Amino acid sequence: MSTEPTLVPINRLLDLSGKSAIVTGGAMGIGFGIARRLAEAGVAITVADRDLPAGEAAVARLKAEGHTAQAVRCDVSIESEVVQAISAHTASYGALDILVNNAGIFPFRRVLRMEEELWQRVQDVNLKGLFLFSREGAKQMVSQGRGGRIINIASIAAYHPSGVGLAHYDASKAGVVMFTKSLALELAPYRILVNGIAPGGIDTEGARVATAGSQPSAQQAATNFQERIPLKRTGTPDDIATVALFLASDMSRYVTGHILVVDGGSLLI
Repeated sequence: MSTEPTLVPINRLLDLSGKSAIVTGGAMGIGFGIARRLAEAGVAITVADRDLPAGEAAVARLKAEGHTAQAVRCDVSIESEVVQAISAHTASYGALDILVNNAGIFPFRRVLRMEEELWQRVQDVNLKGLFLFSREGAKQMVSQGRGGRIINIASIAAYHPSGVGLAHYDASKAGVVMFTKSLALELAPYRILVNGIAPGGIDTEGARVATAGSQPSAQQAATNFQERIPLKRTGTPDDIATVALFLASDMSRYVTGHILVVDGGSLLI
């Protein structure tokens, strides 16, 4: 006869003290929001970002709030830099418990005008980079023998086209969804849970810059998208960060291979 396990108090479920995490693209936007919430729960953070000054500024903000953090420069599409980033993390914190694959780019360009180089760059950052960090991060977690969490930032673009000019981005995020599910199956025997978050429209520095520098049609599409959100507001980085905290904590201890859509209801219409 099975016995019901002892319930863990809520405050302990969200207490991640003693754990460490790498957040790619963690200098700003969704990445920084996630780093901040994990740090609040007691996680030691490595912000891995191609823009090292921005990463260091993010770390300064975290430290000012009393958290433990460091920054490393890393282009997620370059294997050697990914290996170095994970090495720097484990050298500082001794282990890797949580990996958040957040880094991504979304330059607007219609397919008929898209250079092969731009297509490849988007795939390299959004999909290859996630693969490289997942592979190397998982190796580290397996060697530690205590499980772990990998959280991949996908997009509702994996389920519905973002609009004209983002076919390369949409394709990459569809790949993130299936890679997440496949990796979850592969890593389950090691107690490494792999899940994803599919954000809808989120107000970030990168989104504002990308939209401002795009064609008027893309700007109008962004405005129209916001007006259609059932909850009548654009999401914030913290809307995604709190979900990432759930996936990193023991509140999701029996969840793997799942993509949690966080879009204010956008996919309902």
